Amino acid sequence: MIRHLPDIMIDPIVRMGLAEDLGRAGDVTAQACIPHGARMRAVVGARKAGVLAGMGCMRLAVLAMDPEARVSIHVADGDGFEAGTALAEIEGDARALLSAERTGLNLLGRLSGIATLTRDYVQAVDGAGRPGRGARIADTRKTTPGLRALEKHAVACGGGINHRFGLDDAILIKDNHVLVCGGVEAAVTRARAMAGHLMKIELEVDGLAQLDQALALIDQGRGPDVVMLDNFSLDMLREAVARVAGRVTLEASGGVNLTTVRGIAETGVDVISVGGLTHSATVLDIGLDAF
Repeated sequence: MIRHLPDIMIDPIVRMGLAEDLGRAGDVTAQACIPHGARMRAVVGARKAGVLAGMGCMRLAVLAMDPEARVSIHVADGDGFEAGTALAEIEGDARALLSAERTGLNLLGRLSGIATLTRDYVQAVDGAGRPGRGARIADTRKTTPGLRALEKHAVACGGGINHRFGLDDAILIKDNHVLVCGGVEAAVTRARAMAGHLMKIELEVDGLAQLDQALALIDQGRGPDVVMLDNFSLDMLREAVARVAGRVTLEASGGVNLTTVRGIAETGVDVISVGGLTHSATVLDIGLDAF
């Protein structure tokens, strides 16, 4: 789970954003209006309450434009804050700070929006599910191309957990894989033959019949490590939990929103994956104001 990101992972993304914004001639507005060598102090302020994620992006955007700038961070990634909170203070070359502003705020607002939405989901299911094993909220691969590490970091900041990071770190057998392979047993058997001892296998099932096929394999010691219950009704989820009886980790997916998530958690599943954490989060309103 990406709870802390080293600068070496963030910096290339920030610099790509800056290069896109600076274009061919740099910040012509700052060059035209701001005297060379002018200094500026500014506060990064929250205009709405939320959970912070991505302050490293703002810091690196500023330092990329002015390596001598001072960035004093008051709120850390993963911390909650109220509207009006001063999240950070910055002092440096005025042209540089103004040129870095939008790239830093774009990433900071995007990631803080994801962290805040994730926190809302985590709070919605708090205490729901099996005693001592409440459902956990997980992200998916429905991330912005190029921003996956940052967006999964934001989910972790909001109290969620990370699903697989890409196609290479876990085997997830979905409906199309099952169809092409010729069935659940064939797909899982082929996956088991390839997987190393550290690689987990997850199987997506679309109904209780496929779940029973998976359980037969599990009882033989050759089944998946995780079963994803795709678009199950609440009654089907409860029946699946009863049939599994703790033999395998159960993940619920599909039709999840802030209205439905607690009911899903109360069925007793272990994990609820929510694509909306990353593909539908609203950017949090954070601004930079000179003083």
